[in-house]
Amino acid sequence: MSKYIVEDTRKVTTHRLIEMKRKGEKIAMLTAYDYTMASIIDGAGVDIILVGDSASNVMAGNVTTLPITLDQMIYHAKSVVRGVKRALVVADMPFGTYQVNADEAVKNAIRIMKETHADAIKLEGGEEILPSVRKILDAGIPIMGHLGLTPQSINKFGTYGVRAKDEAEAAKLCKDALLLQEAGCFALVLEKIPATLGTKVAQSLEIPVIGIGAGGGVDGQVLVCTDMLGMTADFTPRFLRRYADLNTIISDAVGNYVNDVKSSDFPNEKEQY
Repeated sequence: MSKYIVEDTRKVTTHRLIEMKRKGEKIAMLTAYDYTMASIIDGAGVDIILVGDSASNVMAGNVTTLPITLDQMIYHAKSVVRGVKRALVVADMPFGTYQVNADEAVKNAIRIMKETHADAIKLEGGEEILPSVRKILDAGIPIMGHLGLTPQSINKFGTYGVRAKDEAEAAKLCKDALLLQEAGCFALVLEKIPATLGTKVAQSLEIPVIGIGAGGGVDGQVLVCTDMLGMTADFTPRFLRRYADLNTIISDAVGNYVNDVKSSDFPNEKEQY
């Protein structure tokens, strides 16, 4: 049976996240893409589970997040929701589903919510996507924003390097953060920006700010589950802390299984009917 390592086992809601920020309680967020991993992560006490479009990379083997489709994201989100009891589940809107126009954006957002039963969605971008943000919020769908390094715009940036290091880009990020809050977003992800800027944005907003490579002065942290569990051994950014080495553990386990099958050690008499 799952056992939460947090005292408050109530279902996490958008309202509770703002309450956590006001109390100074840090918010723990991880990605998940399937039922089994989601149920383990939820049972361990994570507050938010993000069904990230990073599934394009870690589940499908694509180089970027761009190829993943709406149907594929809905499949992953439905699988995750079935395994979650406590955490708030946020589903990424994939590239191309909200950038065209606001009507298309709200249509796709409604489909995600109806088919997956997720609690909220996440969009990348600031002022340029505000028409879509407002229309989706008007439909009653909670939105988490995402600024800084926005992987869906990788071909525009041309690099996964730290964003908002210069004054002009930092100023735009601060402006975009306020605009997203004013539009009604319940939280914001800041990815790969200077720690001082992350702290500044978190202190200027009433909504929670979740960082990934944005320093310790924000309201919470998010990592990709396969990265922090050490399954993706070749990915080593500065912001990543590995909490396990599942790559080695799984490889050893599979290798032992193969050896046991080849040597006829498995199955033994106790493992047969």
